[in-house]
Amino acid sequence: MSRSASSTIAMPGLSEAEAQARLATEGFNEMPRPSRRTPLRIAIEVVREPMLALLLGGGSVYLLLGDLQEALILLAFATLSVGITIVQEARTERVLEALRDLTSPRALVIRDGERKRIAGREVVRGDTVVLGEGDRVPADIVLIQSRDIQTDESLLTGESVPVRKIAARDADLPAQCRPGGDDLPFAFSGSLIVRGSGIGEVLATGPLSQIGAIGQSLSTMDTEAPRLRRQTKRLVGIFALVGGAVSVLAVVLYGLLRGGWLDAVLAGIALGMSMLPEEFPMVLTIFMAMGAWRISQARVLTRRAAAIETLGSATVLCTDKTGTLTENRMTIAEMRTADGKLLRLNSSNKEMPAAFAELVEVGALASAEIPFDPMERAFHKLAQEPLAKRAEGADWKLARAYGLRPELLAMSNAWRLSAEGNDYLIAAKGSPEAIAALCRLPADRVASLKDVVDAMATEGLRVLGVARSSHAGDQLPDKQTEFEFEFLGLVGLADPLRAEVPDAVSNCRSAGIRVIMITGDYPATARAIARGAGLDFNDVVTGEELKAQDDAALSARVKTATVFARIMPEQKLAIVRALKANGEIVAMTGDGVNDAPSLKAADIGIAMGGRGTDVAREASSIVLLDDDFGSIVKAIRLGRRIYDNLRKAMGFILAVHVPIAGLALLPLLFGLPILFGPIHIAFLEMVIDPVCSLVFEAETEEDDTMRRAPRHPEAALFSRSLIAWSVVQGLLAFALVAGIFLVALRWGMPENEIRALTFFSLVLTIVGLIFVNRTFSESLLVALIRPNRSLAFVVVVVAAALGGTLAWPLASGLFQFGPLHLDDLAVTLAAGLAVLVCLEVLKHFWRDGLKA
Repeated sequence: MSRSASSTIAMPGLSEAEAQARLATEGFNEMPRPSRRTPLRIAIEVVREPMLALLLGGGSVYLLLGDLQEALILLAFATLSVGITIVQEARTERVLEALRDLTSPRALVIRDGERKRIAGREVVRGDTVVLGEGDRVPADIVLIQSRDIQTDESLLTGESVPVRKIAARDADLPAQCRPGGDDLPFAFSGSLIVRGSGIGEVLATGPLSQIGAIGQSLSTMDTEAPRLRRQTKRLVGIFALVGGAVSVLAVVLYGLLRGGWLDAVLAGIALGMSMLPEEFPMVLTIFMAMGAWRISQARVLTRRAAAIETLGSATVLCTDKTGTLTENRMTIAEMRTADGKLLRLNSSNKEMPAAFAELVEVGALASAEIPFDPMERAFHKLAQEPLAKRAEGADWKLARAYGLRPELLAMSNAWRLSAEGNDYLIAAKGSPEAIAALCRLPADRVASLKDVVDAMATEGLRVLGVARSSHAGDQLPDKQTEFEFEFLGLVGLADPLRAEVPDAVSNCRSAGIRVIMITGDYPATARAIARGAGLDFNDVVTGEELKAQDDAALSARVKTATVFARIMPEQKLAIVRALKANGEIVAMTGDGVNDAPSLKAADIGIAMGGRGTDVAREASSIVLLDDDFGSIVKAIRLGRRIYDNLRKAMGFILAVHVPIAGLALLPLLFGLPILFGPIHIAFLEMVIDPVCSLVFEAETEEDDTMRRAPRHPEAALFSRSLIAWSVVQGLLAFALVAGIFLVALRWGMPENEIRALTFFSLVLTIVGLIFVNRTFSESLLVALIRPNRSLAFVVVVVAAALGGTLAWPLASGLFQFGPLHLDDLAVTLAAGLAVLVCLEVLKHFWRDGLKA
């Protein structure tokens, strides 16, 4: 009666060399992406920016004044601004392109006789593709094997009812290969396998597929953080209105009081540039894109960048057990026959008794021919080993597969014993209670079976029941419940806990995040794993208990429950909703088709990249590429770091604009010599942008990142405390630099020397603000120890640029700078140090309010 697990159909598929050759000849399996932002398109968008308009306006005024040099310099700054933005945005676009490649559906193919997962875009014509329930079909294929396959082709046909599929060998190939209609051997790119499994050969990819002919795009990626985007746009809009009004007023006052309306326009443009923090949107875009890329380096893919900010708000992390907390590396550790015999498998076992060999054999027959599920692979592996002594039988043919159903957690395979006969062997495996139901065991037998299962589960084993039946006749029944099954025994599978899980759970606890385990396993198994993982739990809530509870009772229950066992996929949705009703911010892991609703409902849906289905991945905002619980904690840590650094950058920008605007406005109000023109403001803008996008984005995390309570999800990026702190920084810097300016005037220094002295003092105070804002929770000494190569690079570049404006006569002439002596340079350096020291003292009183 035996059939070797290794006797699955030999399908070598394409060789890797053939696949690469076809990929080079026919192109990637993807649709053209016309919406990709090219450098030219980015340049056109940059030209519309208000800051560039102000630079060009200033250049035009200089031309009218006959100052060609100043006009050309402003044009050069405008060009440099466009260039920097194009480089930064193009870099961002490349990052997003790489992320899009990662988010493309994965495909399981057979190449050189081995299964391997590849990106869907790398599938080529002629590839052999393995399909399972929940997969998205990567290309148009003809089915070689079909085990009860049904597909959702609504993306192509508009019909939501799934259609049945059969293998090509079971029917004549139709003349036309079109989607829609039952009992066809074709599956089409973009359709979803909603039931069954099978193997197919790729007929067409990319634009040549049916969906390519229609010209639809299957995947989109949300690259914005809408809430943060709204906040920054609103703030920039307010500054633009205020700055515009003040600039117009300054032009009028200058023109009326001093005369020279062109000079008045120049002063107004400089003031407008100083008050417009247009860096906010660009910095936000760069931080979100680079943040998503950094998280992807931790083997976590953010499909929606808005999830980055939400990560820091998570208060509850719901995780499954198998493959996330455990290694998802199943081995059969223990077997018990129907008559109570016990066999524990280890290296000392030399041979397997016949009763246990039959248990393994039937379990392998009840599994997929080419297993992907770890438990099924464990059955196949043991069935191939010498321990399993089996009689050699005929080369059987799989006649029908009965899949798992929510109401019956068991699956059966019907095998035809000979090519001509109508005798069938039916092999079944599944949850012990489902197998007991199939075998129609009496109540007392079910009770004793439950005791045995609980004993095995207490040892952390995943327990499955195995049964067999036979059938004679032309027609197989429609349901597996119509067979007369014989109970063969129980199989206990071990899946060890991941080594890093206890530390990761501890980190979550210190970060104020409650970890909840939701599993389909037995309570005893769940309790053993939870204890090893370090989860705090008093009892285990079962799916049966949840069925009896209404919404109010469930909401109360989830406030304290930490471990849920024997949970059906649809009950995960109820748990998520109950947690959200309690005001929790829920992160939820899942991998199956039925997990999609709960992933969608969670604030942060986390899909498994390895064992997860495409349906689950598309419903999620984050994908774990390695299915590792530790990666979730890494993502939360990185999410908090990114948000912290974004707040530092925004606070820095706001602080820097205060002294710049103040020094542009001060001479206008009090009739003093005009210090800064558009050329000076443009130079300062060239400093601010790289500082924010390089230094703060690369800043390492705060030491207390994972010791803080989760951030409220509606907390404003620009909190009152952050705005007040930025204004205090800016006012202190302004007061100090303005004081240097006024004292220099009083001493009678030449105007060009005063301008140089004031400008250098302002730049060095800005550098001081960089160091102040590097950390909100630690002292300056700690911040100096923390490495940041970008900071060293920026400081060197700023020092070189300042030196150039003094040492290079052409530059000093353009900036209208006079010579500075050593005592002058000492004053500028003292200004930067004074700001740094004063703010470090003040920061001690602001520290609690600044923490995100």
